[in-house]
Amino acid sequence: MCSQTKAAALMANIPQAEIDPTGVFKYVLIRVHSKEEGDDSEMDIVRGYSWAEYHADIYDKVSEKLEKGGLLDCECVGGGRIKHEPAAKKIHIYGYSMGFGRANHSVSMEKLKVRYPLYEVTWDNEGY
Repeated sequence: MCSQTKAAALMANIPQAEIDPTGVFKYVLIRVHSKEEGDDSEMDIVRGYSWAEYHADIYDKVSEKLEKGGLLDCECVGGGRIKHEPAAKKIHIYGYSMGFGRANHSVSMEKLKVRYPLYEVTWDNEGY
């Protein structure tokens, strides 16, 4: 068995999903790649925050932080909106990003189910 690369070790510590605790807000689906030679590991992560005016605001802040060490590279593979209702234990994913296009909401849903195992997580392509 080969040893894990530094980039893969870094990726293992990145939360799959990080969203605001409540409300309706924009989100992006980001693909994180290793930049190390011979390492083709990658993962998708979900980030959603109410402070963001644009989807690119979230992507820019998250990618800058993840790419800082020089071992990882990020690309935004789409966006949308999330409605997070903690009292009802519900998360609904929908819509799209004007700049990045529609994220694959089913991938985002799986990431959020891992982070919120007791929630009902749903998605559809309706709305903006």
